[in-house]
Amino acid sequence: MKFSEFVYQRPNVDQLEEKLRNLIESFKKANSFEQARDILNQINQLRNDFSTASAIATIRYCMNTLDDFYKKEKEYFDEASPRMEGVIVELYKALVSSPFKDQLQKEFGNQLFTIAQLQTKTFKPEVLEDLILENKLGTEYSNLVSSAKIPFEGQNLTLPQVAAFMQVADRQVRKKAAEAYFSFFERNEEKTDKIYDQLVEVRTKIAHKLGYENFVQLAYDRLGRSDYNPKMVAKFREAIKKYIVPVVSELREEQRKRLEVDVLKYYDFSVVLKEGNPKPKGEPDEIIQKARQMYEEMSPETGEFFNFMLEDELMDLKSREGKYPGGFCHFIPNYKSPFIFANFNGTQDDVEVLTHEAGHAFQVYRSRNFTVPEYYWPTTESCEIHSMSMEFFAWPWLELFYGQDAEKAKFVHLSSALFFIPYGTLVDEFQHLVYENPSMTPQQRKKLWRSLEKIYMPELDYDGNKFLENGGRWHRQTHIFESPFYYIDYVLAQICAFQFWIKWEENRKKAFEDYLKLCDAGGSKSFMELVKLANLSSPFEEETIKKVAEKVVLWLEKQKI
Repeated sequence: MKFSEFVYQRPNVDQLEEKLRNLIESFKKANSFEQARDILNQINQLRNDFSTASAIATIRYCMNTLDDFYKKEKEYFDEASPRMEGVIVELYKALVSSPFKDQLQKEFGNQLFTIAQLQTKTFKPEVLEDLILENKLGTEYSNLVSSAKIPFEGQNLTLPQVAAFMQVADRQVRKKAAEAYFSFFERNEEKTDKIYDQLVEVRTKIAHKLGYENFVQLAYDRLGRSDYNPKMVAKFREAIKKYIVPVVSELREEQRKRLEVDVLKYYDFSVVLKEGNPKPKGEPDEIIQKARQMYEEMSPETGEFFNFMLEDELMDLKSREGKYPGGFCHFIPNYKSPFIFANFNGTQDDVEVLTHEAGHAFQVYRSRNFTVPEYYWPTTESCEIHSMSMEFFAWPWLELFYGQDAEKAKFVHLSSALFFIPYGTLVDEFQHLVYENPSMTPQQRKKLWRSLEKIYMPELDYDGNKFLENGGRWHRQTHIFESPFYYIDYVLAQICAFQFWIKWEENRKKAFEDYLKLCDAGGSKSFMELVKLANLSSPFEEETIKKVAEKVVLWLEKQKI
């Protein structure tokens, strides 16, 4: 069945809530392990029904945020989802106190109970209205960035379409594109500040009502972080400052020389080569067919997966007016189908976002048959290992996409992956400080952001752009608004993905075996357990960060680009 034929029916949340609560009561009164297990399976099917409707509505809303029907459905789920969350917390409480806990643990594994234990702390009925408001504010931000129509080169463009011009060889065009791109955020500065003010306020309020000191630990618990904490992440950030920031500064100087400019400006950052970054050859449909060839040749497993995605039309990749500007992968449980969403704009990002989201989709395709919804996906930092590693697994096939520019594409990809790490870490430190000091004004937050940029990205020059000089750049980072504290996951995962890249370069067969093991485990283990399962070193160890940085720099230095 094709995605367009997937049946959408709005669930009646009142009826669903009542059914679930009755089943949870029956679960508590179960006379045997078998009875408890059967009731749990019934509950999980109802949860899948809700998640299926929610996923279809969300995807179709993102495909066209101007569609009134799905706009209303998205608003419905903004209110319904926290109610469902409240019911699931009741289930978690029943799980961890079940007299059959040991047998259930044996049947379903420890991770379900680890998640249950954490999630029971993240909800009480008295925060329901606050959670609904938090969702609505996130949607308000996504509506705002999706509505962008930016006059550029005689056209009205979306944010991803303008971003494409920030990667061209012509420096003046890059500069104009960057100014046009950020002028949208400058025009909406007050509106965006107001949304974020309210988000910080409501998240802090939720945290206090739940008995947390501030939102930080609540965010960690929401994300299911069971084997690391804010102190470990703070130490990780220090190691990034020590081993990655100086190396990136040196590589930025090399980039400046390659581009033959006196000073590297902010609009030069994403252009690694003087002639501009290599662009994939062909239209989006041709790129997809090349991806099919790549995945068929990569392994029988990836070939089967990608053909499934194509046959059921489970991808929406072209940028257009009214479309949500990001990229993501969703999962539709009752159809056992991943969905890849992106905004192709004719740059190298197209190949990278396709392979990145395909990494997510491949993992959830491999773990789609788990009976426990918690195991479809692992926690988010583990999810990003699948996606970022898949970007590197595409390297032997880059000629399909770039022709004779394949080696240049590898150089740009690896450089950009390393360049990202200081920025990703900056986003995390910013969020920690914001939520530890929730009474900050918008001006104080921007001042904080700019001071952190000077630590993590000392070579950054905004060429007199006042909005950026005043610390407004983070307004474009959707995760800060919609998925708080998610961003460090990309950095942790990038350190792991670099290790997969090293393995892939040394022994492709062994690297893919470890990767497959990681994907097949889904969310049945915690982050550090998955890292161990995949035969990777912990990203929290300084030595790991130091080693991967050295390997990446060594490879880049050897290239005659």
